Amino acid sequence: MTSGRLVSQTATLARLGFADPPRAVQLLADPALAGLVDPLDDVFSDGLPDALGAVGDPDLALLSLVRLMESLRASAPRRRDDESGVAAQVTGLVAALRHRGPARDRLLAVLGASTALADHLVAHPEHWTSVAQARPRTPAERVEELVAAVGTPGEHTAYDALRIGYRRQLLGIAALDLTSGAPEQALPEAAAALADLAEAALEAALAIARVEVGEQAELCDFAVIGMGKTGGRELNYVSDVDVIFVAEPREGVDEASAIAAATGLATHLMRACSTSTGQGTLWPVDAALRPEGKNGPLVRTIASHRTYYERWAKTWEFQALLKARPVAGDRELGAAYIAAVNPLVWQAASRDNFVEDVQAMRRRVEQHVPAGEAARQLKLGPGGLRDVEFSVQLLQLVHGRSDDSLRSGTTLEALDALARGGYVGREDAAMLDASYRLLRTLEHRIQLFRLRRTHLMPTADSELRRLGRALGHRSDAAKAVVAQWQQHAREVRRIHERLFYRPLLAAVARLSSSDARLAPEAAKERLAALGFRDPGGAMRHLEVLTAGVSRRAAIQRTLLPVMLGWFADEADPDGGLLAFRKVSEELGSTHWYLRLLRDEGSAAERLAHTLARSRYAADLLVGAPESVAILGDAAGLTPLSREDLERRMGAAARRQDDPDKAVRAARSIRRQELFRVAVADLSGDLDLDGVGAALTDLTGALVETALQVAIQTVEATRGPLVTRVLVVGMGRLGGREMAYGSDADVLFVHEPLDGADEATAQEQALETVQELRRLLSSAGPDPQLGLDADLRPEGKNGPLVRSLGSYRAYYERWSLTWESQALLRATPLAGDVELGRTFVELIDPLRWPESGLSDQQVREIRTLKARMEAERLPRGADPKSHFKLGRGGLSDVEWTVQLLQMCHAHDVPALRTTSTLPALAAAEDAELISPGHAAALREAWSFASRLRNASVLYRGRPVDSVPSDLRVADGVSRILGGEPGSGADLAEAYRRAARHARTVTEFNFYGSA
Repeated sequence: MTSGRLVSQTATLARLGFADPPRAVQLLADPALAGLVDPLDDVFSDGLPDALGAVGDPDLALLSLVRLMESLRASAPRRRDDESGVAAQVTGLVAALRHRGPARDRLLAVLGASTALADHLVAHPEHWTSVAQARPRTPAERVEELVAAVGTPGEHTAYDALRIGYRRQLLGIAALDLTSGAPEQALPEAAAALADLAEAALEAALAIARVEVGEQAELCDFAVIGMGKTGGRELNYVSDVDVIFVAEPREGVDEASAIAAATGLATHLMRACSTSTGQGTLWPVDAALRPEGKNGPLVRTIASHRTYYERWAKTWEFQALLKARPVAGDRELGAAYIAAVNPLVWQAASRDNFVEDVQAMRRRVEQHVPAGEAARQLKLGPGGLRDVEFSVQLLQLVHGRSDDSLRSGTTLEALDALARGGYVGREDAAMLDASYRLLRTLEHRIQLFRLRRTHLMPTADSELRRLGRALGHRSDAAKAVVAQWQQHAREVRRIHERLFYRPLLAAVARLSSSDARLAPEAAKERLAALGFRDPGGAMRHLEVLTAGVSRRAAIQRTLLPVMLGWFADEADPDGGLLAFRKVSEELGSTHWYLRLLRDEGSAAERLAHTLARSRYAADLLVGAPESVAILGDAAGLTPLSREDLERRMGAAARRQDDPDKAVRAARSIRRQELFRVAVADLSGDLDLDGVGAALTDLTGALVETALQVAIQTVEATRGPLVTRVLVVGMGRLGGREMAYGSDADVLFVHEPLDGADEATAQEQALETVQELRRLLSSAGPDPQLGLDADLRPEGKNGPLVRSLGSYRAYYERWSLTWESQALLRATPLAGDVELGRTFVELIDPLRWPESGLSDQQVREIRTLKARMEAERLPRGADPKSHFKLGRGGLSDVEWTVQLLQMCHAHDVPALRTTSTLPALAAAEDAELISPGHAAALREAWSFASRLRNASVLYRGRPVDSVPSDLRVADGVSRILGGEPGSGADLAEAYRRAARHARTVTEFNFYGSA
């Protein structure tokens, strides 16, 4: 060949799409293609290269064609008895390839799309006619051919005959699929044909199983129920085939014998399909969707199935049954099975746990995606096939109860029915239809290449190029197909997120004519199925939010389809929607609020989840709606420091002349900061220590600000104070362990200035403290902050405020052991800093006694603790689940740690801390408590503290025990990170932790010091 002719041919092949034109020129000259290509023709006028250029991978098609021709020509010496037949095969194949037409197009398309099918043709070259002469077949024809093949296998075993016959038919399906014009349009027919072929294979495998089981097979009627894509007649090229087996004893046969025989049939059927032989394998037959999954019997009777579904089945099992249909065996038995379970399928949406099960299904789908594969997943990734299927199936379950037209097991048919019935907007349905076809076509082409089960987009340029060309892209095919896929995935995700909710708005608002139009009852039905307990109330809220033609209503109509989904993800969607309505009514006319929700997607999502998860946060926001701006700030969930809080509160207070207004201004800031802390807690941005520290700083800043206002108020009538005032934090406040529902335990201390009259100083100090308490306890924008001084000397019978000298005298003469114990967590909170240091110097010897505690003092502490357990637990409270005073609760842990502190802090400086967990860690480090015991106490204390906080967040008020109401318990559990439905296990989880802590307390507190 001259160099000019070579250059011309190479250029022509490059233009046709060959990736390696020089090699293609060599292959076209291969002797195996004799009679197909004229080596003297520079431009290949016979048209074969042009036909190769039309397929997905021209280079692969050409190489596979050479291999096929070599195999067919070489088959003559192997088959002397049929030399004329082989010659006719060669002649026929050459004739098919030399002329334009469907035969050549089909052959080259298959060879250019699948190395696996090319390998099969090389091994069985006579099967080229199944490609060239491919035609649609009925299910009966497919069954007849495969059953005949395994019944008379000839030189092959029945297993091998099944595999060879299956792939021969697969060649025909692929040939029609690959040459049908627009690939997406051919998808339903190809998927149905693949399901019919799987059905035929199951029938043939059952025929094999009957032979292997022998006479026992006559003891039962046996049917195979297709599930998943097999049942829906929308199967992939390579997929597990999901089935359920059902059997009934024949007349005179006991059930146990019949089920044993049926189990043998099922086992041999699965083996016939799944076993790898010299001819490969078909696919795994997966029976895991049966009742009880892999732990349940492989075969059941209809009555056994129905009993299970009526009593124990979960919602996802009914969702799986949407696609069930008989595919092999006794068809009357299969039809009886469908008739028995179908009514249960269409009652699933009425189940009490429907919403929780749906949410669990969604999480399972997301959890099945490995992190490294999510971006490439066609099936399980965002905007993938599962989004479409899940959306369609859920809408079928919700509305199919009353609309028989929706009861199709095929995704595209069901989607069309949903659109025709007005449950999905026409535009959304059209986009989902197109996207589903594209995604499934991509999946088919990827699987077809090697006949391997995968749902991942390839990453290699060569594979993407082949995939792009298979979908009709010619210019920059690799980039084009990726862009096409990603565009459709985005659309699917967008529609999936709003599909359940936008039609709800159409029932109450003015939306475009293309939107789905639900009747009011259908809208209420959907809301109830999605977890709204008061669908009528939810409809009224939606109507108010979306009514009219204002800019606000227009933006709400855009936002609400997505926000409703976020509300429905939480435990209290009704509360979330109501709170959103209230906030929107307050702020709807402000430009920044609408812009925040519209442009800051994370802000709208966080707002929706917060309102539907926490009544406490919702109440805070409804009272101060402008706090929603926090959600649009990148640093909005970082709690402010004590210094920043004091500066802001002080500035707000100074702008007011009236003391009550001044403190209310400071308390408004507290309310906003409580909302910030609550949202950060709900979002997981703050742990237990962070919440305690933030709430303590917030309390300290408010008390400091209010104290300064109180001093100014007293000075305005009595002149300058002649004493310094100090507020000391006690209990959880002093330990920086405050909870949302904590009181502020304090001591009030004053110290007269040099030369001041002590009586006057005491009067001024008392008046200041009383004014401080009044200002903080009056009605305000934030939850009331009560200052509890009951831990002062002599308790409620003692003076509210004492001088430092009075404290010193009392502690030296009258102090009891419990009062020293109470001082363990004393920390200066507000007021005079120097006086705070002096007070700490006074109490340190009391709380960290130089020689520890005497045996008598230890007995006093133990006796007091025992009396508290017997007397202070509220009437009717369960001692096993009360957070503070119950067995193994906060009090048990804190008293155990405090006893260790008082006994050993003189020798272990690390024990001189006001916080419980650091003190426990120090005791463990000093080997005063074993690591196992320390871990049990730490777990119980943290669990109880987190439960108390979560209970307040969910219910909006302090809660002392594990909620007995399962709905409330579920809301609390979900705040702690539990899954929907986990509330049922919450009480036992806490009691288990508390039991361990109680055992440790009895050993370390009551047993020895």
